[in-house]
Amino acid sequence: MSLPRYPEYKDSGVEWLGEVPGHWEVRRFKQVFKERDERSGCGTETLLSVSAYTGVSPRSEIVDAGDHLSRAESLEGYKICHPDDLVMNIMLAWNRGLAFSSYNGIVSPAYCVFHVIDGSAPIFLNYLVRTDLYTLYFKAFSSGVIDSRLRLYPDVFGSLSCTLPLLAEQHTIAAFLDRETGKIDALIAEQQRLVELLAEKRQAVISHAVTKGLNPNAPMKDSGIEWLGEVPAHWEVRRVKDVARLESGHTPSKQVPAYWEDCDIPWVSLNDSKQLAVCDYISETAVQINHLGLTNSSARMLPGGAVVFTRDATIGLTAITTRPMAVSQHLIAWCPSEKIDALFLLRVFNTMKLFLDACTFGATIKTIGMADVKKLVTPVPPIPEQQAIVAFLENEVAKFDALTTEANRTIALLQERRSALISAAVTGKIDVRGLALS
Repeated sequence: MSLPRYPEYKDSGVEWLGEVPGHWEVRRFKQVFKERDERSGCGTETLLSVSAYTGVSPRSEIVDAGDHLSRAESLEGYKICHPDDLVMNIMLAWNRGLAFSSYNGIVSPAYCVFHVIDGSAPIFLNYLVRTDLYTLYFKAFSSGVIDSRLRLYPDVFGSLSCTLPLLAEQHTIAAFLDRETGKIDALIAEQQRLVELLAEKRQAVISHAVTKGLNPNAPMKDSGIEWLGEVPAHWEVRRVKDVARLESGHTPSKQVPAYWEDCDIPWVSLNDSKQLAVCDYISETAVQINHLGLTNSSARMLPGGAVVFTRDATIGLTAITTRPMAVSQHLIAWCPSEKIDALFLLRVFNTMKLFLDACTFGATIKTIGMADVKKLVTPVPPIPEQQAIVAFLENEVAKFDALTTEANRTIALLQERRSALISAAVTGKIDVRGLALS
């Protein structure tokens, strides 16, 4: 939809903002906000957190059950936050780590809390300070050598410029954005539900094929394994270690720099978890080691075609190596014998997720012990049947993956449209005054 522009513009005098509507004012943030440094005397108020995704919310809503809300022994001295205060994580302002609060509560002493002093509408300002345009501006004026060290100090924030319409127009723009972003968010939610449904159906197809086979009329028998249930009567059920050689990994000493120089051996570690979660094969790794480090550690060079498997953090992420590699101690590897196809074994591991979750222990970092690893079982159809199942699943999985890719592409386009609309509205590039109630 094509949206109108304002009838008259002027030079804002701020290079990155360019022209703004003729009746809008250019102000510095210190004219809009004043820092609030009110401290908790007891630390019993609701602990709040600020996120690029959820804005300001109670920390209890975003931490996992059983995790601590804070590492601090006491929250006494934490900063008080009121509704309509701006909360800023100065280390993440460049990445939308700031938002207005709807809550009374407390935030980390490392955060900054501001209240509005010029009568501007918090609902408008919340859209403004979280736009890509302004967060790039905040990044440019943050101090630090690398992104993880950047800080936007409150005095610098106060010196930065913004453009504001009159109060009534701020409310009009905010109302328009509430309505339009609500529509876009609903479309995004539909696509996200589709992605979840596709993932469930994809897994169901994989699970049925590797546990029941492709012949619906095959006689069945009880496998004796709860998660596996009945399998075709002519299949074997074996421990994985009986059909694939089990290998563990290791990390060369970080205390010896020579082990980490001129590295060229792919080394699968938890740094590769995102890749392992979405790929069936792994060719490149985030970190490499060298031959000296390999020789002086318990790590082993694995052949191409090994099935690597995470045993810490997220359990059971798997992929097949496409060339010789080593793995860290947070992974194991299975080198298949002639009795089992590597891709068939990978699909079996895909099917084990709930069972693997039940085997884990550890309060902070989940892990599965080697004793449990050695007990893992797999169905073992005849090799020709394994290959037929793998070929069938290659085709079926490709269909689901194509649909998922399309849904994710739609989500990305909707998110881009949402960001562009907000940015255009709060910087005056479009005139929505006649559209807020339409």
